[in-house]
Amino acid sequence: MQTRLADFIRDTAEGKEADAILRACVHCGFCTATCPTYQLIGDELDGPRGRIYLIKQMLETGAAGDTVRHYLDRCLTCRSCETTCPSGVRYGRLVEIGRAVVEDRAPRPLVDRIKRRALRWVVPEPRRIHVLMSVLNRLRWLMPTRYATQLPSFPRRREPSQIELDARLRGHDETHPRTMLLLEGCVQSVVTPHVNATARHLFGRLGITLVAAPEAGCCGALSTHLSARDEGLDYMRRNIDAWWPHIEAGAEAILVTASGCGAMVKDYGGALRDDPRYADKARRVSELARDPCEVLGAADLIRLGIKGHGRRIAFQSPCSLQHGQRLGGRIEALLRAVDFELVPVADGHLCCGSAGSYSVLQPETAEALRDNKLTALQAGKPEAIVTANIGCQMHLAGMSEVPVMHWLETLSEAATAELWAK
Repeated sequence: MQTRLADFIRDTAEGKEADAILRACVHCGFCTATCPTYQLIGDELDGPRGRIYLIKQMLETGAAGDTVRHYLDRCLTCRSCETTCPSGVRYGRLVEIGRAVVEDRAPRPLVDRIKRRALRWVVPEPRRIHVLMSVLNRLRWLMPTRYATQLPSFPRRREPSQIELDARLRGHDETHPRTMLLLEGCVQSVVTPHVNATARHLFGRLGITLVAAPEAGCCGALSTHLSARDEGLDYMRRNIDAWWPHIEAGAEAILVTASGCGAMVKDYGGALRDDPRYADKARRVSELARDPCEVLGAADLIRLGIKGHGRRIAFQSPCSLQHGQRLGGRIEALLRAVDFELVPVADGHLCCGSAGSYSVLQPETAEALRDNKLTALQAGKPEAIVTANIGCQMHLAGMSEVPVMHWLETLSEAATAELWAK
């Protein structure tokens, strides 16, 4: 694609990056076949190719307004198009640049700015989420259905697994020969804290201590995706500072159990590449970031005594896992290896509609995508839906006919059943 970017951006770092991305696009349109919003709405401008043209036009003319904002806002940034693209177009980064330009040259209405600022103020901070969840659950009966169904019960009632009970008896201070860092995160640490607790116990039984640096928190994804890039970079720097002493002490990896956060942490090196103080550290952090499925092997799960006994489950592969981290099929293989039966799921590459803050900011499109996803997931009559990201889990659970669980929870329950059967 030929480009002639306007003076206001041509010689900037973002302009040069956008120019390279635009020039990689060959207009083939393969991306439209895997774009959730294009498949749902059918408008060319609601697909990657149309949005690329909008961004190109804006960067060449400097004209930004409601039309460009409307279509860029409606993009999920699921990156399914990147998986499909034969030319390797970095569409996700291009949309990020485009959104930042729109924010700068055509500021949003005041109400929209307040809403987005409120999200950025609450969601990254666990204590604020805790207070907000407590209040909203008491007011659930007053809320519109679309929001009430998205709100998880809080605190979530759940019986501890045998793995967790064993760990409590041994105590939490037990150390092992190997050490990895564990990102506690923000929303997941409040809504489903047992996911990371389960990770600690599973890995502990394999001789690996998971250490959570208290100073580390939000990965920075929310701010980055809401065009507050400097704020997002500050979250990244905070986490790097918290992790660095542990990395210098020999931590083998940084384990991230929420795939959306994992995709962000793996991009720290790119996000901070121009920061002279943090570039090298950020690159090292990205190299160390791991999803649990990259560390756990089938032999490990068998060693832990985990057996699915043919339990029928539907796996919802988050976009951040299969498109962002390119780990599609890894978790499914692990689950099959320990005798879970995975039911077929049509259009498994399409987004469920959660997409971070998308379900709050674009509720109508998010609900339609969720309904389509649940239809596909429940078609095979599974006993449970299993996923790898807290956002997807919360988004689907409100309207699902069967439980929606993190895949580590599923392993924990399978270990529980096996141990109690002995």
